[in-house]
Amino acid sequence: MKNGLFPRHNRFFALSPASAASRAGALAFAAALLLLLGGCGGGGGSGDQLSGAVRIDGSSTVFPLTSAVAEEFMDEHPRVRVSMSKSGTGGGFAKFLRGETDINDASRTITAGERSKAEKQGIEYIELPVAYDGLAVVAHPKNDWAQCLTTEELEEIWKPGSNVENWNQIRASFPDQPLTLYGAGTASGTFDYFTEVVVGEAGASRTDYNASEDDNVLVQGVQGDPGALGFFGLAHYEDNAQNLKLLGVDDNPPKGARAKGAQGGSRGGARSADTASAGGGTRTGCVQPSAETVRTGTYQPLSRPLFIYVNKAKSDDAATEAFVEFYLKHIGDLAAEVGYVPLSEQEYQLALQRFQNRTTGSMFEEDGAREEISLQEHLRQDLPADSAAAADTSVTASVVGAW
Repeated sequence: MKNGLFPRHNRFFALSPASAASRAGALAFAAALLLLLGGCGGGGGSGDQLSGAVRIDGSSTVFPLTSAVAEEFMDEHPRVRVSMSKSGTGGGFAKFLRGETDINDASRTITAGERSKAEKQGIEYIELPVAYDGLAVVAHPKNDWAQCLTTEELEEIWKPGSNVENWNQIRASFPDQPLTLYGAGTASGTFDYFTEVVVGEAGASRTDYNASEDDNVLVQGVQGDPGALGFFGLAHYEDNAQNLKLLGVDDNPPKGARAKGAQGGSRGGARSADTASAGGGTRTGCVQPSAETVRTGTYQPLSRPLFIYVNKAKSDDAATEAFVEFYLKHIGDLAAEVGYVPLSEQEYQLALQRFQNRTTGSMFEEDGAREEISLQEHLRQDLPADSAAAADTSVTASVVGAW
């Protein structure tokens, strides 16, 4: 991105000594002035007096979004420490379900197995969508033969036991060039999502590829390997576009109907949400991912919603509550800055109501009963009638997802 995706989220979330001193001095002066004026009562819960800690882990894809929010939040609340890591969606859920974190970033919905573990551990969670993303299929910048791959070709490449090891095995017109694959590691929600919509079963993949839960590692691998083919989040492609070649994806005929059958497996539930991101548009051949094609649902099947999961027990902590509300009120503006597609205004409003009502559990059922409705409708169905009615129905969703 021209505005610098990674410079933003690689900053240390701490005040410089000069800035800290300046703030401390200002606070001391304000406190002294209140005493002189005879003011009484502490301001511990307001403005810059808010303090505490918020612990976050999870998806490397969602990391830039949450980092951007955390930076802005700590500028306003310097006494709150937001600590972040990126273990991948699955790795993050493992920590979240052990009670080690307050929030988990996720590039897929919580799985059936994770829901079961949460129930056993007595952990209630609040599921909140925060943005849309597309997966980019990329090659080395000097690749001059591949412009577009079909979903059938992607399946042949990535399915378990695949013996596709050369570009000319993908298509006879491609050159005799050894193929090297780069993709998300198994702890990544991106891995679950890609395998479900491309291969047809979440977690089903060949294993002889260069895997990482960190998209930056994958970017570096692809840009340094002439025979590379890889996939990762669109935002990471856009921030490194000068060093990568973006390929289009042809989903004609669409694979979605076949992939739906996979949702009842051990990772059930992910597909219901994944299909939500991509409004049920007509497949029109080769399409490249962009904010527009993700927003309109024409980039299929590699568009998806992104989430944060909040531990309900931690949601009444003043710092955590303030952070999540700040997140949902500001991420619409910040998402585009860091290369993602924001939800509609009404979807953010409904997500905020979901959090304020402390609505727990997943919106997406394992049996797929809600599959053919939009994200907005998923959000509305889990709200009390009075809260749902309070949403401004005059706001039109910018992404209509007929999942």
